[in-house]
Amino acid sequence: MLRIKEAIVVEGRYDKNTLSQVVDTLILETGGFAIFHNREQMALLNRVARTRGLIVLTDSDGAGFVIRNRIKGAIPKEYAKHAYIPDVYGKERRKRQGGKEGKLGVEGMSPQVLESVLRRAGATFLSEEQAQEAGRPITKGDLFAAGLTGRPDSAARRQELLKKLELPQHMTTNGLLEVLNTCYSREEALALLS
Repeated sequence: MLRIKEAIVVEGRYDKNTLSQVVDTLILETGGFAIFHNREQMALLNRVARTRGLIVLTDSDGAGFVIRNRIKGAIPKEYAKHAYIPDVYGKERRKRQGGKEGKLGVEGMSPQVLESVLRRAGATFLSEEQAQEAGRPITKGDLFAAGLTGRPDSAARRQELLKKLELPQHMTTNGLLEVLNTCYSREEALALLS
């Protein structure tokens, strides 16, 4: 498993599933064209990009480039890197028929191709020691201790925290953990939880 400093944004959950088998980093989804109407999601991408950098990895079809260009226009170029998959014609196994342009998307790429495109994009690969230096992450136990899980009013308290942090209101507990561990040091995150 390759550890990467930057977060990666992909179009959808199948892309995320494929990529998560290759790299260990925060992987965010645009939800396809939903990114055009979701200010909270774009604000999250911007925050993550400014904190640790962002790699944009979309499909090589027309829709992928439209989504990429939307992100490119919203995030300053010094915080974003762009990884491009090659044009490979075919269809993904889970689909009955290929896409409109007949090209494989991120989910159809092999681990070797994904590693190669990330390296060409300038991804920062971390050694085992560098990954450990990042410190102990926030856990679900920390969220429980802060009253954000396991209590009758936990959902309301999580919603207050999401609003305070300007995060999407539909973010899951696991998503919140990823953001806390990505955008904040352990001390900063614990201060936010208290």
